[in-house]
Amino acid sequence: MNNPSTLRAGDHGAAVTVLQQRLQRAGCTVTVNGFYDEQTAAAVLAYQSAHGLVADGVAGPRTQAALTGKVDPRALTQETIARVANELGCDVAAIQAVVEVESPNGGYLPDGRVVILFERHVFWRELDSIGYDPAQINLPASICSQQRGGYVGGAGEYARLAQAATINREAAYRSCSWGRFQIMGYHATALGYESAMHMALAFEASEAQHLFAFSAFVQLDADLLKALRNRKWPAFAKIYNGPAYADNLYDTKLARAYARHSAAAVPA
Repeated sequence: MNNPSTLRAGDHGAAVTVLQQRLQRAGCTVTVNGFYDEQTAAAVLAYQSAHGLVADGVAGPRTQAALTGKVDPRALTQETIARVANELGCDVAAIQAVVEVESPNGGYLPDGRVVILFERHVFWRELDSIGYDPAQINLPASICSQQRGGYVGGAGEYARLAQAATINREAAYRSCSWGRFQIMGYHATALGYESAMHMALAFEASEAQHLFAFSAFVQLDADLLKALRNRKWPAFAKIYNGPAYADNLYDTKLARAYARHSAAAVPA
């Protein structure tokens, strides 16, 4: 298993047995045999559909938590995914594929804060655009540089953001990607927010807000929207992830995820 907290078709062992037992207690029809077989996947899918979870037949951390009575009120739901798919005129499975590939770990850190990534090269550009001379401010290269990098990940990104915010808060917030879909703060006003800080505040409410921002972002680019609607994953990945998308196999991952989610779709 790639992630011990996520169980999917083909997995086996004690964790699968526990999952099957919990599914049975929840009223699902499943045989407890320790194998994540077709019956187990169908039971997971049925449970997810009945409880408003993202319905993909994969028992991720949130599905397993729900089976123990722990519900995350900020979590993305299948209803929201379906709503956005309808808004964009694309398959539900296409949105599920993007969710899986772009944000497999969700939109919040363990401490509850929105996932971010601070981009030091963007901060350099943002400061320059509002009349600062980054070369003269004597900022550490960890937060301000013409080169990409300096990432520390996780909660550490907030320390970088806080340091940058002492120079100019809005420029610092515009220099971060925010939430499940890594929406850059400098897109905030084009997406209908008053500022990057207001977008960040909205993202604190729920992952639905992250997906709504993603929808607005896609609609800003006709080619990106067309690629998503037609499942042209190389074209989508090139626009969304940048020209180096192939290095990370984003298009391949999206195609595989789409095929899996499409096959697991709940019949109408």
